[in-house]
Amino acid sequence: MPPKFKRHLNDDDVTGSVKSERRNLLEDDSDEEEDFFLGPSGPRFGPRNDKIKHVQNQVDEVIDVMQENITKVIERGERLDELQDKSESLSDNATAFSNRSKQLRRQMWWRGCKVKAIMALVAVILLLVIIILIVVKYRT
Repeated sequence: MPPKFKRHLNDDDVTGSVKSERRNLLEDDSDEEEDFFLGPSGPRFGPRNDKIKHVQNQVDEVIDVMQENITKVIERGERLDELQDKSESLSDNATAFSNRSKQLRRQMWWRGCKVKAIMALVAVILLLVIIILIVVKYRT
């Protein structure tokens, strides 16, 4: 599962993060009351707070979409693994089938040869019996 993120920030969290960000990034390089990048110091009630809520809603939507995408990618990976296992199994079965069919073809060929040999032997024996009977009949 994808990591869980904090979805809703209260004003204290945002205010604290803005102040700590100013301290860490800007240190004493800018004017405390008006900053070029961050605007007036910290969020206040009114239009700034609405903007923060709007941005927070957008962030929440992006987080939801990304979590869905990550879930779909994980499921796709699982399906690909299953498909790969099935294809390997099918390949193994095909190889076994091919080997078994070759073995069976040889067995049937030898069986056919044996049947032909037995029929030829029976025919030779019958001819010999007929010839012997004819020879014995004419001698007497």
